[in-house]
Amino acid sequence: MMSIQIGPLALPAAPLLLLLSTWFAAWLADRIVVAVTPSQTTSRRSAGSVLVHSALWGLLVARVAHVALHLEAYRAEPWSIIDLRNGGWNAWAGLVAGLAWVGWQASLHVSWRKALAAGTAAGLVLWSAGTASLTAMAPRALPDLVLTDLATGQPVRLHDLAARRPVVMNVWATWCGPCRREMPVLTAAQPRHPDVVFVFANQGESAEAVRRYLDTERLALSHVLLDPHSSLGPVLGSGGLPTTVFFDREGRRVDAHLGALNAAALAAKLSSAMEP
Repeated sequence: MMSIQIGPLALPAAPLLLLLSTWFAAWLADRIVVAVTPSQTTSRRSAGSVLVHSALWGLLVARVAHVALHLEAYRAEPWSIIDLRNGGWNAWAGLVAGLAWVGWQASLHVSWRKALAAGTAAGLVLWSAGTASLTAMAPRALPDLVLTDLATGQPVRLHDLAARRPVVMNVWATWCGPCRREMPVLTAAQPRHPDVVFVFANQGESAEAVRRYLDTERLALSHVLLDPHSSLGPVLGSGGLPTTVFFDREGRRVDAHLGALNAAALAAKLSSAMEP
């Protein structure tokens, strides 16, 4: 599952899970300090803040590590390094950095060690269990659906369209602002990667509306499919637009993103899908 639906809003699930885990870890550390040393109000506040700072430090290192691993993708658009809406994190680097911060603070404040250890362990358990649950609820393979090809009006089976090639599945609509913002990026990437199948699955709109939008924006796209019942988004585990999911040549899901992508983030995610 990629998003949590709250009324008309689709919020990305992973950041919410990280926020909840960090808050719970800090809360638990504070409660333990209260139980052990109820009179030390200053320590009580600082113990929880150590875990909040560890999460922030971990996120910073995770971002830097991701950019370093995909430096070529970001070299052309260095400003996109600070655009966190596009995602891009190295979880292992962030985890090591966060734990190192907690360990350093525990060495400086002996009286907080038990509280920091318990809070860190609880936060990691919650985050790990939540991540495993979100992963389990998300499809692990290219959906076996039949949609309608805009150009021919004929039904197209997604598995046949992939034909053992990497697939970038973009779920979009003409009324969606972020979809319109990222569409030129996807349009430019399609001819640069002829060995990757880019699929543009429009949600719930008529063929006339989609053609009018593509003609007005002068977008030359291949594999524009119509999903009149908007069935693909829920199958992919996302209730928001745009959603972009990456599958390798074996049809296995390797990455996904909720929201608009810039060129650097798209290139970084494409490298994962194209790995042999």
